[in-house]
Amino acid sequence: MTLMDSFAGRRVPPAVTDAGLALLFTAGALVPLVPMPATVPALRTPDALFVVLALLSALPLAVHRRFPLPVLLIMTVAVAALQARHYIPHLSGPQGTSIGPSYMGVATAVLLTARRGAPRTATLVVAAVIPAAAVTEAVLAPAGHRIATLLAEAVLLVGAWALGRLTRARAAIRDQALERAAALERAQEANARAAVMEERTRIARELHDIVAHNVSLMVVQTIAADRIQDRDGAKAHELHGTIEETGRATVTELRRLLDVLRTEDEADADPSKEPPQPTVEALPALVDAVRAAGLTVDFTTTGVPAELPAGSHLTVYRIVQEGLTNTLKHAGHTHAELTIAWERRHRRLTVRLCDDGPRPGEGAVARPTDLPDGPGHGLLGMRERIGAVGGVLHTGPRPGGGYCVHAVVPLPASTPAHSPTPPPAPDDPSFDLAGHYEGHSPHASDPRPAGR
Repeated sequence: MTLMDSFAGRRVPPAVTDAGLALLFTAGALVPLVPMPATVPALRTPDALFVVLALLSALPLAVHRRFPLPVLLIMTVAVAALQARHYIPHLSGPQGTSIGPSYMGVATAVLLTARRGAPRTATLVVAAVIPAAAVTEAVLAPAGHRIATLLAEAVLLVGAWALGRLTRARAAIRDQALERAAALERAQEANARAAVMEERTRIARELHDIVAHNVSLMVVQTIAADRIQDRDGAKAHELHGTIEETGRATVTELRRLLDVLRTEDEADADPSKEPPQPTVEALPALVDAVRAAGLTVDFTTTGVPAELPAGSHLTVYRIVQEGLTNTLKHAGHTHAELTIAWERRHRRLTVRLCDDGPRPGEGAVARPTDLPDGPGHGLLGMRERIGAVGGVLHTGPRPGGGYCVHAVVPLPASTPAHSPTPPPAPDDPSFDLAGHYEGHSPHASDPRPAGR
């Protein structure tokens, strides 16, 4: 079967294999059209019926892969009809055993059925089809040769069936071996990745200690330089030079730390080709893209923009992006309101995104009440980002229907010391009639989120 299914090491399509076998046995079945030697017992002269039966005894092999058992039955009946009409020699007779192309075609069909068919089909072939074919051949054989014909037919077909099952078993063993090898390779790759990550973690921990030590040293040297600035300018200048060198070394070590923590996929990417991180100024483009997806968004900006650190810019953008994505996912093509409020008096930037919920008759995915499984996604990702910049995030369903995301990001203070962000005033639009953030329970300082 391997030789029939492959050629020169290349896999041959099954349809081509079956078609080739069908043409081969069709040519063999038409051999009786050639004048037979005088030593062969007289056979019926080929006619139109012979041609039809000969074609039925071989051509069905072309579709054997799709209809294995019907093809085998058609070929077996056709060969039996050829023998009964004396178009082909008997399997066993006065001339001895004569296994011609027609009988080999049936044996090949048995082999292919045993190899390709389900276990139930293979059992049916060996338990019913083969005995029926052997008995039919024995009945049609000349007197005195019936036992020999029965045994010859049984040995031929059972041998073909056993060879088919053997090749199927070998193919299954080969597939299992390939699967085990692939699984072993995946396990080895996973172990290698785990070892690399463990080593990276160790190196990152050591580099972190170096960076922390250098930063602490810079702080101490800065304090010392400030204290002796008036008394010893030269010594202060020397300390400033040392601080500069330490700072440069710290930046170098920090870059190494980031390189260690970078994943393989990120390392393969060219940093110079990466687009700049989005800022608050990119929100209008984000809103336009979401509107093109079918979400109606009313975007409003109030107040005078202030300077924000790059991390805060990225945090605001990602929170709005995640909120709009979740609205599309859970509420569908609904209406949403996005408000960006620069509140310099309170030294904060307020982001408020509320939707009206699914429209009547429009299906929507229910919002789960648990946190997402992985960090960096959904509500957990929002909380991690807002916490990293010292902000506050509240989310939850609105009393009148829909869902709200309310984030407060602190603005940089003009003086080193400043009071924490005060609560919103009663006229703040983020307050509802109950006097608390929509979607945030007034009975808990850190509510359990009803996340997406």
